[in-house]
Amino acid sequence: MSQADPIEEADRVLRICAACMYCDGLCPVFPAIDGKHGFDLADLNYLSNLCHNCQGCWHDCQYAPPHAFAVNLPATLADLRQRSYADYLWPPLLGRAFRASGIVVPAIVVLAMSVTFATVLITASPAQLFSADSSEGAFYRVLPWPAMAGIAGATLLWAVATLTLATVQYWRAIAPRASAGEIMRALPPALRDIVTLRHLGGGGPGCHDEGDRTSHRRRILHHLTAGGFLLSALSTVAAAAYHHLLGIAAPYPIISLPVMLGLVGGVALTAGSAGLLRLEYIADRQPSNRREARLNVAFLLLLGLVAVSGLAVLAFRSTPAMGLLLVGHLGLVFGMFAALPFTKALHAPFRAAALLRAAIDKQQAAARRDADAG
Repeated sequence: MSQADPIEEADRVLRICAACMYCDGLCPVFPAIDGKHGFDLADLNYLSNLCHNCQGCWHDCQYAPPHAFAVNLPATLADLRQRSYADYLWPPLLGRAFRASGIVVPAIVVLAMSVTFATVLITASPAQLFSADSSEGAFYRVLPWPAMAGIAGATLLWAVATLTLATVQYWRAIAPRASAGEIMRALPPALRDIVTLRHLGGGGPGCHDEGDRTSHRRRILHHLTAGGFLLSALSTVAAAAYHHLLGIAAPYPIISLPVMLGLVGGVALTAGSAGLLRLEYIADRQPSNRREARLNVAFLLLLGLVAVSGLAVLAFRSTPAMGLLLVGHLGLVFGMFAALPFTKALHAPFRAAALLRAAIDKQQAAARRDADAG
């Protein structure tokens, strides 16, 4: 694949695919290019995020290397995806930071952990870090609740605002001409595709996670990871309800809603991220994009560290190790929130927007066919 001009390369490859259409039915990318003879930047950014990287087209393509056409659609679209994440972050300084995410993300996480540790030393007794304390309110004697909630709230708000703004910018670039009614009718099928991850099925048999072999492992592991993250977030919400509505301070009993949600979520998140890391390790390198692979690994490692550190706090909260483990876990959580805009996390809202566009296009095409038939 040409490295000099990835946009021209993507247009070249997609023109070949649109003329061939042998892979029609594998994923939503091919219906989206059917009948097209050229692709502008908005089209390319849309199609690159509509691709789920199942790599079915790579294994089915008759023009893949060593053919002279050298069509490598998965790697081509993966390259464009990374560029789209950086291009739609605002202000542009954030886009430049995303391009240097290999340095920026670790730096943010280390800074967040340092700030957390420094806050503990300023606001609490250092001896609390090495004391066994499992009584009610023990966590807040390590890091006071106002500091804990303040840092978590600020970093989470930053992440949500930045990701939302980038997604709005992206949607404005790829949005089709559609009425409010058309958008509302397209929402249910788009949400079905987003929630079920059905396009990770590669047209039915699954993704090519290990050479020619197909499986649904990546789809299952994505569900585990996303579900674990959601349950962990619900655990935090439940803990806030216990604290503010019931007047009960952490740590909570094992048989309590916050702990059970956190335990199941932490195990699922650990298993999902570890499984996806293994798939990255055994993946075929030829149809892969190195930068996307590095982004995947970095994000999965960060998720895994957050999950494992949270489980460690739960396992050792009655021992003298609780204080240091809690500070480490909270620092990782704060760091993850602050670093989210520079990680692979952007793929989730961008892909959701692309799937909404695909659902709208599909409904409009069906309406035109009905009108022609009538």
